[in-house]
Amino acid sequence: MIIIGILFLVTLSAILFITFSPQFGGKISSDQKKAFAHSKNHNNGKFVNLVKVRFNISTREFFKLMIQYLKSHSNTTPKKEITPQIVNPSELTRSKSDKSRLLWFGHSAFLLQMGQLNVLLDPMLGPVAAPHPWLGVKRFSKTLPLKVEDLPHIDAVIISHDHYDHLDCDSIKKLDPKVERFYVPLGVGVHLKAWGVKADKITEMDWWDEVRHEDVTFVFTPSQHFSGRGLTDRFSTLWGSWVVQSATESLYFSGDGGYGPHFKTIGDKYGPFDFAMMECGQYNRLWSKIHMFPEETVQASIDLKAELMMPIHWGAFKLSLHAWTDPIERVKKKAAELNVALAHPKIGEWLVLGEPQSYEKWWLEY
Repeated sequence: MIIIGILFLVTLSAILFITFSPQFGGKISSDQKKAFAHSKNHNNGKFVNLVKVRFNISTREFFKLMIQYLKSHSNTTPKKEITPQIVNPSELTRSKSDKSRLLWFGHSAFLLQMGQLNVLLDPMLGPVAAPHPWLGVKRFSKTLPLKVEDLPHIDAVIISHDHYDHLDCDSIKKLDPKVERFYVPLGVGVHLKAWGVKADKITEMDWWDEVRHEDVTFVFTPSQHFSGRGLTDRFSTLWGSWVVQSATESLYFSGDGGYGPHFKTIGDKYGPFDFAMMECGQYNRLWSKIHMFPEETVQASIDLKAELMMPIHWGAFKLSLHAWTDPIERVKKKAAELNVALAHPKIGEWLVLGEPQSYEKWWLEY
């Protein structure tokens, strides 16, 4: 009876947490599903990829994976806390003649200053990429290059999809007062609204939709991935990548996803790109169709016709079982083989487009 009682309390606690925790965001309504049905990327009540990919892990594979996660793997996290390069808020002031530049927060989060616009890309700025601190590994660094409070006015936030390592409840709540507009995939607006963002600040977009924000164009483009924050909402919102273009520069932000023909399609339509931020980390053979291996990352940047590529989706969180430096070491090796220009700034180091920069192997310190 004691065991049954404990199981009941655990189950009840889990149900209450999933039901009432704001971290899970909002729910897609039946009216929204009807509206989404007009999208070419929506079928039988769910969003779909351009090609069929395998998502299901067998019960045997699942338990084997859980055992691996519970074991100690000394090289999956840094040996010591990463110390990012700290940015003084005074550095954020710009003139009209300044070249575009980016500040990496680790993983897939960036501040982009393009022209006079301040743009945040997937600003997951929280300590754990999970709905609760007990359910995830803490960020490799205790501090960020720049506090949310010290960020300037943000003209636009672009979100690739609603997974916890890309869309964070607390980060959005803190950022909201500073943000003019959020550009998100179809359905993702429901989460932002649940967290207090006003509907008139949110623009939802389908694949290939374009929008102009002052002097910058944002294009929402495909990726090969999935979505969902709870137990029953997988594929309920759209996922994707982004093209960001000014009159003189063109950037690509991959979000998450496996390798596929969409990269060449995007490259042919919007390339060449001056700079591409490409997913490279948290891969595993069990989900190889929804997360690229580093060698595929390099090939994808070639398909996109990117002049300079930066591997992202690493350096901040442990979300897979590979060594934490495996993504950067493997992508550097393949990039050298295929003569692909690679950028790997420190977390908190400015990357200025169009200017030659040298990069240290900073990860060797950790």
